[in-house]
Amino acid sequence: AGVRSDVAVKVFGDDLEELVTVGKEIGKVLGAIPGAEDVSVEQVTGLPLLTIDLKRPAMARFGLNVADVQEVIQIAIGGKEAGEVFEGDRRHPLTVRLPENLRTDLDALKRLPISLPDSTAKNAKSTKRGEVSPDPAFASFLPSVVNSIPLSDVADFNVAPGPNQISRENGKRRVVVTANVRGRDLGSFVAEAQTAMEAVKTPPGYWMTWGGTFEQLLSATRRLQIVVPVSLILIFTLLFMALGKMKDALLVFSGVPLALTGGIAALWLRDIPLSISAGVGFIALSGVAVLNGLVMISFINNLLASGTPMAEAVFEGSLTRLRPVLMTALVAALGFVPMALATGTGAEVQRPLATVVIGGIISSTLLTLLVLPVLYRMFHREIAVR
Repeated sequence: AGVRSDVAVKVFGDDLEELVTVGKEIGKVLGAIPGAEDVSVEQVTGLPLLTIDLKRPAMARFGLNVADVQEVIQIAIGGKEAGEVFEGDRRHPLTVRLPENLRTDLDALKRLPISLPDSTAKNAKSTKRGEVSPDPAFASFLPSVVNSIPLSDVADFNVAPGPNQISRENGKRRVVVTANVRGRDLGSFVAEAQTAMEAVKTPPGYWMTWGGTFEQLLSATRRLQIVVPVSLILIFTLLFMALGKMKDALLVFSGVPLALTGGIAALWLRDIPLSISAGVGFIALSGVAVLNGLVMISFINNLLASGTPMAEAVFEGSLTRLRPVLMTALVAALGFVPMALATGTGAEVQRPLATVVIGGIISSTLLTLLVLPVLYRMFHREIAVR
């Protein structure tokens, strides 16, 4: 939609002046919301516009019609095509009009000659001077009178601010009010702004919509609502295929909720809002969280298959897999530290993602090392009894 700001409020309607009035009111409401920066209303007026209003009573007195006067104005200012110029196979229209210095000279335009009809040419001079028309018997002895009048006699010239641009969307005129968000998350800002906009009264036939980066946030959120469940289902399916048992797959998959809890806690501690990049971080975290659990459960299952007793298999598996689990967690966590501390270009995307992954890996590692062995022995109690 051509909007580059974080938030954009589009006002639609027919009257451009009414759109500007509503837009300025919306700009005041947005500017009063904490976190709003660079609030501006689209500039649609302020361009000098020349308006030529025809004086119909004067035109009737001189015997002129609207087409005659408008044709002179069109030829002088806009130009009229008088032929074509050929350059090989190309054709260019030959347009006749006044030079640039005269088209922008208001006094020169007022002196444009308007030809009078032959029947009124003689009366034009006497009428203009306030004289009485001569007797027809002596008309042939009078010198020839002028047969044209200046354009200013039959038209008024007005220069006033007019439309600078007229923007349309879906065939309807619109004005855009834009704002950037600083120091808070975009979602809460728009929610507060939408509540504040209820106080803005729009005339009948006028309405407003929301756009900008917020519009992309909504579309990305809708996609994540599909991608996240699909990702979790795929992870669980792969776990079940790798372990062959629903019980073991559920044990390993239990690391995902605790990892998500750690990611949310890390965002809260750093006062970072839940954004789209944070959602992507949760997807990456889900895969890393189950990796350590898969390594430990697979090793314990191998020990049990070789005849090792349950208690000894769980204890030995936990100690043996301690170093690989810590190495995997530290590599993933330390690798995201530069992103979590970034302050340059793109840091607003990198920080939430890295914070989620680091916080989630810490909590999931604690689960893998301390809680998962206990859960494994509880879920496989019947094996220990036998």
